[in-house]
Amino acid sequence: MNDYTDFPALLEERYSEKISFTLIRDDAEEFSRSHSLEECCDMGLALYESGNYQVQEAGVFMLGDCAAENDDALLFLRDTVSRHDNWRIQEVLAKAFDSYCRLTGYEHALPVIENWLESDCPNTRRAVSEGLRIWTSRPYFKENPQAAIQLLSAHKEDDSSYMRKSVGNALRDISKKHPELIAEELRQWDISSSEIRQVYALAGKFINKR
Repeated sequence: MNDYTDFPALLEERYSEKISFTLIRDDAEEFSRSHSLEECCDMGLALYESGNYQVQEAGVFMLGDCAAENDDALLFLRDTVSRHDNWRIQEVLAKAFDSYCRLTGYEHALPVIENWLESDCPNTRRAVSEGLRIWTSRPYFKENPQAAIQLLSAHKEDDSSYMRKSVGNALRDISKKHPELIAEELRQWDISSSEIRQVYALAGKFINKR
């Protein structure tokens, strides 16, 4: 896969049938190992223009790896990929965002994490809540679980049910190692709204409910 110009056509043929995220990720990484950052960014954008959603996924994976060093790649993920209507693309966006955070360092990525969580696009917000799962297995959040809980809990009444489900599941993940922290957080919630009750039920699944 070292021939730059032939790579898109090769993937078009290779992905004529549905394959796993893992294999697509492997193809993107193999290309990245033998090409420059600029070439990878350009290729990621070119692949995203494909009519084959799996080729697009390879492009999103590639852009996620570029984003730590290329602001344009990060903005493209936030502003363009998040608007895609294919759920698989949104799953890859979440993985790509986690790659960005890992390569940047989760603590250093906090301003971008907060920025994405403030987006008006639910797919952008969900890319954070879903991409960083399990949050407290990630560096920085492992040592600072309360920071993860605060970031997630701020979206307990999110407009999107899709996002609220992700938030609830992410808090539930954290409760496995930090039940006392999640229990304390949930005790502070006003569960009179159906939106908060949805998150509350998911987050409290493995702990004693009040």
